[in-house]
Amino acid sequence: MSVEIKVPTLGESVTTATVAKWLKKAGEQVAADEPVAELETDKVTVEVPAPEAGVLGQPAVKEGDEVEVGALLTTLDPGATAKAAPKAAAPAPKAEAPKAAAAAPKAAPAPAAKSSAPVDAAAALPAARKMMTESGVSAQQIGSGTGKDGRITKGDVLAFLSQPPVTAQAPAKPPRKDDPREERVKMTRLRRTIARRLKDAQNTAAMLTTFNEIDMTAAKQMRVEFQDMFVKKYGVKLGFMSIFSKAVIAALNEFPAINAEIDGDDVIYRHFVNLGIAVGGPNGLVVPVIKDAETMSHAEIEKKIAGFGKAAREGTLKIDDLAGGTFSITNGGIYGSMLSTPILNAPQSGILGMHNIVDRPVAVNGKVEIRPIMYVALSYDHRIVDGKEAVSFLVSVKKYVEDPRSLLLGL
Repeated sequence: MSVEIKVPTLGESVTTATVAKWLKKAGEQVAADEPVAELETDKVTVEVPAPEAGVLGQPAVKEGDEVEVGALLTTLDPGATAKAAPKAAAPAPKAEAPKAAAAAPKAAPAPAAKSSAPVDAAAALPAARKMMTESGVSAQQIGSGTGKDGRITKGDVLAFLSQPPVTAQAPAKPPRKDDPREERVKMTRLRRTIARRLKDAQNTAAMLTTFNEIDMTAAKQMRVEFQDMFVKKYGVKLGFMSIFSKAVIAALNEFPAINAEIDGDDVIYRHFVNLGIAVGGPNGLVVPVIKDAETMSHAEIEKKIAGFGKAAREGTLKIDDLAGGTFSITNGGIYGSMLSTPILNAPQSGILGMHNIVDRPVAVNGKVEIRPIMYVALSYDHRIVDGKEAVSFLVSVKKYVEDPRSLLLGL
């Protein structure tokens, strides 16, 4: 008895995927847990394994098709062995055509097309007719109904009224003529999703950005002083990202609205921090999430970030790694960015942008000194976060990074 191979559960809020590639062909022998297809979701690429050993059946969908969770991909004949391809048979001799072909029977006349005459108001049921009169809708506008003998029902009128008004369409844009020196490549599902989500965030949130600068002297000195001991004990380097993560967690505790979310007319305040860290992968930027980051040490955060970076480069991030974030950090400084305005990762209400560290002349106790300075930016949803809260949050992050010891003392 054949076994069905279906689209697996894809994670939180992910209901569809695209069949990116068939890894095995119909009639091919597969081992248990061997990947047979590759699905591309809005967030990651997922391999679908064979539930047991056997021979793969015909695919129910093609590469490029969009499929829902639970949809049939193909079947598997468990325990079967792939058959060797039979030798090609010798071509059969051509049959001689008869000298006189039998006269083909005359084709039956096509059935008459259904009349599309205008529908009279009398064809509407009484309740529907009353609603049509009140709404100023004619029977001709609705057309044939779903009631007996094509009569218009109240449901038909409601369905018509719920349709958006028809507006004149702009003339179709002529297809772009490609230059022979150009290359046209179809956007990946991940890139299309990133584009849609970022545009949705711009259209939905009342987004605003505030800026500040951070003197990185103390953080750099701490790294130099403790780096060797940190690596020896934990097997991972002490980076700026864990310092900023701890600073952000402390600041979110002071200003909980920046860690909150709007849900309709309600505000959901969280008593935990699921920290999203933007990392670059071969298919684009992804934001894996450190769950319950407020409970973690510097070393635990650094290990998580290093693991996410490796998984992003290898394309092995899981759906759960990308779900549930409450606040995000993105570091354009690793690419040389001096300043930027990061876009919110909806439905989150805040995102911190880090940038490169540059030696700049600054005034310190009345004297000009050269200090390593980083510009930081906080983009926030002004619908839920006031300007005072946003500025104060960024000042707190600045304070904690400029003096990391204050975090250890809870000051």
